[in-house]
Amino acid sequence: MSDLVLTDHPGLDALERGIAAGILAADDEAALEQVRIAALGKKGTVSDLLKSLGAMTPDERKTMGPAINGLRDRVQGLIAARKDTLKAAALAARLAGERVDVTLPVRPAPAEIGRVHPIAQVTEELTAIFADMGFSVAEGPDIETDFHNFTALNFPEGHPAREMHDTFFLPPGEDGQRKVLRTHTSPVQVRTMLAKAPPIRVICPGRTYRCDSDQTHTPMFHQVEGLVIDKTSHMGHLKWILEEFCKAFFEVDRVTMRFRPSFFPFTEPSMEVDIQCDRSRPGEIRFGEGEDWLEILGCGMVHPNVLRNCGIDPDIYQGFAWGMGIDRIAMLKYGMNDLRAFFEADVRWLSHYGFRPLDFPTLAGGLSA
Repeated sequence: MSDLVLTDHPGLDALERGIAAGILAADDEAALEQVRIAALGKKGTVSDLLKSLGAMTPDERKTMGPAINGLRDRVQGLIAARKDTLKAAALAARLAGERVDVTLPVRPAPAEIGRVHPIAQVTEELTAIFADMGFSVAEGPDIETDFHNFTALNFPEGHPAREMHDTFFLPPGEDGQRKVLRTHTSPVQVRTMLAKAPPIRVICPGRTYRCDSDQTHTPMFHQVEGLVIDKTSHMGHLKWILEEFCKAFFEVDRVTMRFRPSFFPFTEPSMEVDIQCDRSRPGEIRFGEGEDWLEILGCGMVHPNVLRNCGIDPDIYQGFAWGMGIDRIAMLKYGMNDLRAFFEADVRWLSHYGFRPLDFPTLAGGLSA
């Protein structure tokens, strides 16, 4: 910063010292601009002195003119120098604050951090398995009519599934009919049979809803059902499909299954299916070995009444269907012991059990590689 120049005018010297002190005290460009306006603005102290030259005598102007103009030039120089100093200091502070340690590891890309939820992964896995068998995917609405969810599936009036304690019913509509949150994905089978002529070979994954909540049940869960309708399908085909699915899904060379008689309104005969496993190790289930049994799904031949309700002649066509919980088979395969954690949105849980986004399941490359 340039030195002050003392003149023979004590008033100007005092004014210059005051302005210089204000310039030196400005700690940022905004404060410096205020000092500039106070001195050199339209109503500034130095500007007022310049305006007063017109009222002076010629002899006074010869003396005061150079002195006041010199004061103005020196103040402008002081301001310019201080402005350069402040800019340099601000730049240094910014560079220090934005310093990057190039020795730190590179932050992982979002594709490396993000994880696919186990439900989405298992849905992709089973879709890949059944697609290899020639099945297509069918979908339907979560909110269903009584006909699609119950009547067409041979649920008689008064069946427990129609009661409030088991099913989420919506308020009656203008027609007085109550719709429901579907209790299974079987309505998708009904819609498929109503819309498409046999042969039919589909799987129906999706959300389902029931009034239930504990360690192994949630009010909303995921289910996948399969349906085959043609003229020659039989129980042998059903058994082969389920065995091949379990071998591929659990990634074992062989499985032993047993079919127990059961009852479902929409199939006849109906069966529960158990798979042989080893549960001798605490918290671990191994399939394809051991002497224990575990129930994994229900199945059966499609009831003739269901075929009739969907406009299919049961004297010409027959078929079979099965259903299993996606959440349940995910728990069995990947060792999860509490179904509620699936829906709690805990990032730590998802980081542990989730799957890398670009690891697509394939039969050739491995479902869970």
